[in-house]
Amino acid sequence: MDHGTYPYVTSSNTVAGNASAGAGSGPTSIGAVAGICKAYTTRVGEGPFITELSNDIGERLQKVGQEFGATTGRKRRCGWLDVVLIRHSVRISGITGLAITKLDVLTGIPILKICVGYKTPAGEFQDSVPANLRILTQAEPIYESLEGWTEDITGARTLDDLPLNARRYVERIEALTGAKLLLISVGPGREETIVLKNPFRD
Repeated sequence: MDHGTYPYVTSSNTVAGNASAGAGSGPTSIGAVAGICKAYTTRVGEGPFITELSNDIGERLQKVGQEFGATTGRKRRCGWLDVVLIRHSVRISGITGLAITKLDVLTGIPILKICVGYKTPAGEFQDSVPANLRILTQAEPIYESLEGWTEDITGARTLDDLPLNARRYVERIEALTGAKLLLISVGPGREETIVLKNPFRD
């Protein structure tokens, strides 16, 4: 409501501080915050989506990633990873570590892109989310390109098990967001996860 793309939002504050309010404990009792994001970006419904892919790659992400609403079956909009949004979430929720999901969905895409900033209608570079919705809606993505991988990664259980290009991708996310990686999901199964640091232990 306060930090998102109102009016295209849910009717609550989905930030870490609100979890504290709902749980009935003070914010100082929270020692760490784990943020969860996909290896690409999705959005449900209307609203600005700077990295949206209205092409074959977008359809591929939707199909391979099974990006359909669990209740309504509505298709999710899909696009390249937007680290501007992730940095925004890291800041307003005090995120101390990231869990990256659905990395396996990107397997087989030759060139991957990460949005590192926006070009505003005035031609300015911006590396944070504009407060003005009109500016955000008209912004254009500025991308970094990375080589993809073709190897099956669902059996990876350590970072070293990943192909070099997959490692470079997740390490770049860590560098651009400033948040340490905790987990990397490499498949839909519970066991198909690389645990770098258990977020529930010191």
